[in-house]
Amino acid sequence: MKLRQPHAACLEQASRLMTAPLRPMAQRQQTLRRAARLSTRTSCARPWASVCSRASQNVRSYATVSAADLLFGQPVYETHPHILKAGELTPGITAQEYYDRRVALAAALPADSAAILRASDVKYRSGAVFFPFRQESDFFYLTGFNEPDAVAVIRKTGPDPGDCVFSLLVRPKDPRAEQWNGPWSGVDAARDVFNADEAHDIGQIDTLLPKLLRGVRTVYANSEVDVTPSASAVLTTARAKPVKTLIEDGGVGRVHNLAPVVAQQRAIKSMAEIANMRQAGRLSGRALTDAMRQAWTREKDLAAFLDYRFHHDGGDGIAYVPVVAGGSRGMLIHYVLNNASLNEGETVLVDAGGEYGTYIADITRTWPVSGRFTAAQRDLYEAVLRVQRSSVSLCRAAGGLSLDQIHRITTDGLRKELGKIGFDFGYGIGSDPLSTLFPHHVGHYVGLDVHDTPSIPRHIPLQVGHCVTVEPGIYVPDDTRWPKHFRGLAVRIEDSICVGEDDPHILTTEAVKEIVDIEALRDV
Repeated sequence: MKLRQPHAACLEQASRLMTAPLRPMAQRQQTLRRAARLSTRTSCARPWASVCSRASQNVRSYATVSAADLLFGQPVYETHPHILKAGELTPGITAQEYYDRRVALAAALPADSAAILRASDVKYRSGAVFFPFRQESDFFYLTGFNEPDAVAVIRKTGPDPGDCVFSLLVRPKDPRAEQWNGPWSGVDAARDVFNADEAHDIGQIDTLLPKLLRGVRTVYANSEVDVTPSASAVLTTARAKPVKTLIEDGGVGRVHNLAPVVAQQRAIKSMAEIANMRQAGRLSGRALTDAMRQAWTREKDLAAFLDYRFHHDGGDGIAYVPVVAGGSRGMLIHYVLNNASLNEGETVLVDAGGEYGTYIADITRTWPVSGRFTAAQRDLYEAVLRVQRSSVSLCRAAGGLSLDQIHRITTDGLRKELGKIGFDFGYGIGSDPLSTLFPHHVGHYVGLDVHDTPSIPRHIPLQVGHCVTVEPGIYVPDDTRWPKHFRGLAVRIEDSICVGEDDPHILTTEAVKEIVDIEALRDV
């Protein structure tokens, strides 16, 4: 067979792989094998039309195509150097880090086991109208692959670090289908770009999965494996069985929930993850501060402004449906209609954040529609702010506190501060009346998801690398138990925090929250 000369883009990628920092021997050998494999291909992801003839021949002719001229299902460095740096699979996260995550997962699994993750489906709003695709978070965390119709298999092959095999089943390139649906990466890119040890056509999963699971006694799977493939899926195969059924048909003894295992890794953020969350917080905080500068008359307009700004300066857009609640609507914790008027003399409570590299920021700010607090608004806001500042300061590993303990301290602080401005909680028998005013927890974990790693309990001590929210709020109903001038007011102040050893790191500091700063914005 006639071999062509290696393409420059492949040699560059192979060079990067071979000059990477030293890794465990098994990984180095695997990397060198992959580098050698890359150097004998036309491009870093072979185009569908590169082989002039698929027929059996003694000689095949190859076209030379630059990776920068190809289309993938998501940005890669060669096509989007304005988004990704060399070595990154997704913004801020390198191929090395994704590999390390898979190695750490395999190390946490028992012998003779495998992890199986199915990608998210495209979600449809109505008929043929679909939502922007959002990958299942654990699948994304372990692969960086951001397309539907894919299955990842991570098999533990031995007791040592790096003893694992990563298989990725994806859609093969299909120019006719891609003309209608947009580009996707294909099987070659799964191997050459996303570093799968084995890459296969997802349409052959019925026969491939039993082979991949040969010798496996225990499987850990994400919840997507229970989903039956939709009739509108792009797959050309007639497969209609959930992946979990294929696993069970293969004779695997036990299938466990993978989420709690991955959550142990995801809960402690790497420096790269923290940098992404800091960028999300920076962009989001600036957007909220700019929103405070302006006079708004409709919730809808304010929500649209934030949506636009969260896409600005490299942001990925809005991280969750925002709360933009004027006046007494702020007492509705997850009010998302955002379609009422904003009136002078009222406050507006905004819970909104953006994404960067799929990592989110979670922020809440409350400010006066007019730009100036009334006396009652000022007193209630200052009471909540003092407690929020104090609770933020507790988010340090050296303190040994859990989110549940910080919640109790926050509750006590709110009771004390509200007592100073005329709230009477009495000493009657029954439920704590403060729970009416402060009905939610002070915080939750954040990361790839707004409520990240829900299987991690809030009663464990905070550790360095945990990222959490601190969000005390007071919502005063129209009830004679409470001072009249505070009724109908709602104040919540929330920041995203990264736990340090001795100090918290506020990820959302660009969103101003001091009264003097908020009021000064309208004076500029």
